[in-house]
Amino acid sequence: MAKKVFIFIFAAFGAIAILNSCNSDDSDPNGKNPDPDDSELPTPEPENPEPPKEGTFNYKTFHKVHTAFGDGLSQNVEDSFDFPTDIEKVKSIKMYVQFDCPCNIWDVFANIQAKDKISGEWYEIGRYITPYGKDSSPLERGLEFDVTDFKSILTGTTELKAYTEVWGADGWLISVDFDFIYGESDYKYSSVIPILQYNANSIDGEPYGEPHNFVMNKMINLPENSEAAHLRTIISGWGHATPNDPGGRGCAEWCFRTHHILINNVSSFNHYLGSIGCADNPIIDQRGNWKPDRAGWCPGMAVPTRIDKLDKNLLGKQFKFEYQFQEWENNMEYPGDNPHAYYALSTFVIVKSNTPIEKPTVVN
Repeated sequence: MAKKVFIFIFAAFGAIAILNSCNSDDSDPNGKNPDPDDSELPTPEPENPEPPKEGTFNYKTFHKVHTAFGDGLSQNVEDSFDFPTDIEKVKSIKMYVQFDCPCNIWDVFANIQAKDKISGEWYEIGRYITPYGKDSSPLERGLEFDVTDFKSILTGTTELKAYTEVWGADGWLISVDFDFIYGESDYKYSSVIPILQYNANSIDGEPYGEPHNFVMNKMINLPENSEAAHLRTIISGWGHATPNDPGGRGCAEWCFRTHHILINNVSSFNHYLGSIGCADNPIIDQRGNWKPDRAGWCPGMAVPTRIDKLDKNLLGKQFKFEYQFQEWENNMEYPGDNPHAYYALSTFVIVKSNTPIEKPTVVN
């Protein structure tokens, strides 16, 4: 009997021990139960970085948008477009502008602008003069513009504007596209800011040969890390003001002139507004007086972009800028409706560096 009791007691204690073992508390000192998912997992392999882009990438923007004048029509068209964000890897940017009919009969001022995301200001990136009633079909891709100077603007979502100073309801159909060409550029970063922009239309520019209140001199400060800098100017003249130059050339459409840029009161760059070969224009058989040479522009052609490289001793410093016209006095004797002469002008300063660079500052 005693032996049976001993065996029973031993079995009971064994069962209790097994139960305690099954219900033991293995939580950490903070009372948290271990999570089997908390076990150390292998670190995933990083994704392969995107291979560097090579070659040319095309971006379409405006496609046959109508610019015209009249009820319900507009000389301006605006829209937003997406451009590359890895702009520091872009070597150059080319813009192509095509214009299709209906084709207005007159040669008029036209340009493409991009809006700066910081200031909200429109920057003129290319200007052209429409032909007399002819489209751009003789040119495979239309007029070509190098707009690399505006790399810091033409990135991400960007607003563009196409403007044509047309005064008829027929107007033009404008298409614009861009080639972003990847490769090693001279400097990785750049920035741009306008010095002068008197270029809303052909007669928005500075009156020539008469008193005016346009500010033509500025103080410019270049960032300390500037490694190169240059000026970019577009200028075209309008009007048939007198006295005429020899050959009946009125100002400022026809009179050949030399303009000067002064740096710290020293004449440093010259801009000659003379013949650029209107008769050699591939857009031939225009419906107007397209062959004679104007002063620095032609119907159906891009207005030239003038590049002036700044001396390295100006980098990181402040200097005085002044744009100066050749002396001439308007006698106001032109018999037509408008006796004035005008120069529509835009000048930008571009800085470059291999380190991220801020905009220059420009003050009156």
